[in-house]
Amino acid sequence: MRKEAVVLMCTALVALAAGPARAAEIKLLTAGAMRSVVDALVPEFEKRSGRKVTVDNATAGVLAKRIEGGEAFDAVIITAAVIDGLIGNGRLAPGSRVALAKVGMGVVVKAGVPLPEIGTVDAFKRALLAAKSVAYIDPKAGGTSGSYFETLIARLGIADDIKPKARLKDGGHVADLVASGEAELGVHVISEIVPVAGVVLVGPLPAEIQHTTLYVAGVASAAKDGEGASALIAFLAGPAAGPILKAKGMERP
Repeated sequence: MRKEAVVLMCTALVALAAGPARAAEIKLLTAGAMRSVVDALVPEFEKRSGRKVTVDNATAGVLAKRIEGGEAFDAVIITAAVIDGLIGNGRLAPGSRVALAKVGMGVVVKAGVPLPEIGTVDAFKRALLAAKSVAYIDPKAGGTSGSYFETLIARLGIADDIKPKARLKDGGHVADLVASGEAELGVHVISEIVPVAGVVLVGPLPAEIQHTTLYVAGVASAAKDGEGASALIAFLAGPAAGPILKAKGMERP
């Protein structure tokens, strides 16, 4: 465990021991892919600490803009590059950075349909070209996966073929568009595919073009409850998170 995580864990033990007498509300901002993990773990943290956690979810790009705009919060979970930038400009407390999870991208289709072959880059390209419609996060919405996918199809030389049949989503689950029949195939982070009913995860992108996102947490420099925020992050980085991450299609960093 990193030195920062050890420090936060010690802080967590002190905070949790304080109990309901020091109860406070913690405002946590979280990027989309981590929402299901947070939702699964927060109730236990609230029970142990006596603190209430308010969770606000958006794409990484939207959260970054909100924080830069001066929004008040206590803790944030977002992509590593954004966290490092926020520490650099003083929005997050130095030393509060803790890596929580990593996740790759995958392909999703509706349950019951034949699964396309995506095991190689060429097969993946053929699957995209054969699909009547392809869903992914709108890059303009600030989602990491959408921005990467747009770059990827340009790199593969198929952007002009894919964009006319794109079904873009501003945020949330791309797989919802596949489940409803609005899109034949979707590409999104695996943890955002797994929870959706009525769809099937075909598999991860081929290793040569896979994009792994690292999600990192940090405490706001101006946090109203910095101690509680540190305790929450330590809990999310602790043993209780392991089975949840696996079930949600994510891994420890």
